[in-house]
Amino acid sequence: MDVLSDVIAVMRSGRPRSASVHWHAPWAQRFASVPGSAGFQVVLEGTCVLRSPGTGDGHGDLELATGDVVFLPHGTGHLLADSPASATVVDADECAPVPSASPYVSDRVDPTGRGGPVTTLLCGTYQLDPSRTHPLLHGLPDLIHLPAARPGRPPELAAAVELLAAELRRPRLGTDAAVPALLDTLLLYILRIWFAEQAAAAAPGASGWAAALADPAVTAALHAMHRSPDAPWTVERLAAEAGLSRAPFARRFAALVGRPPLAYLTWWRMTLAERLLRTTDAPLRTVAEQVGYGTEFAFSAAFKRVHGSAPGGYRRAARR
Repeated sequence: MDVLSDVIAVMRSGRPRSASVHWHAPWAQRFASVPGSAGFQVVLEGTCVLRSPGTGDGHGDLELATGDVVFLPHGTGHLLADSPASATVVDADECAPVPSASPYVSDRVDPTGRGGPVTTLLCGTYQLDPSRTHPLLHGLPDLIHLPAARPGRPPELAAAVELLAAELRRPRLGTDAAVPALLDTLLLYILRIWFAEQAAAAAPGASGWAAALADPAVTAALHAMHRSPDAPWTVERLAAEAGLSRAPFARRFAALVGRPPLAYLTWWRMTLAERLLRTTDAPLRTVAEQVGYGTEFAFSAAFKRVHGSAPGGYRRAARR
């Protein structure tokens, strides 16, 4: 897997959730902070404003138009309203649910029944495992705004939104399979677009994951590690994947990623091992082989250095 796909697959836990919400102005809806999650808001119809913490006086309100996408990678609490002047606030869980047979689909309506202009929102939440948070996501801002009107915005984001909205509007055969796949697709498109925009705007010599994913040499090494974490990687072998000599590659990787190549590889292997121990009954020897350790003893020693407990004890504690 490529690094972005791998990161999302490993961090995800539980089921993604999505809902469409219909409001008639005037309205204001509060979304509480949800640690260990990431969420998005898409304006399907109408307009609204978003107020995040610290902008309660109305300054810094973000105006959203039809087609705009907002991503909150750290589950930050926020308020949506038809205008900054709206004062009556309804919590998200107070909206009246419309029954659905699908565990992924929840259609909700404005409980006040006022007859002003309509705004339709598409909301979603991804449950993330904070113990496996990748530094790629650590560095994201609290809020990412992708306006529909921005020149050059890739059309696949709008296509994913429309497909997801269609499944929520009219659940049918296959919806339970389509919705989680579309939620993952939407998340990938959001992150892909944001990283591409950051890389394009970065000054020469910039560091961080946006710059790392835009660097062909570093990306080649990252893909190699994620594709085959069990391979006997050395700095020399990774440098060969990157098409560079050893010393320049090691300096470049550490400058952009924030840690040396083998330190990143060890961290990623232990992250994968933690997931395998939590979610499978594979013998420790098998887990060791899958994350690149020739013996159970070597794997146990490495795992204990990172997590502070032996793999067997970690597995037992995680399942209590």
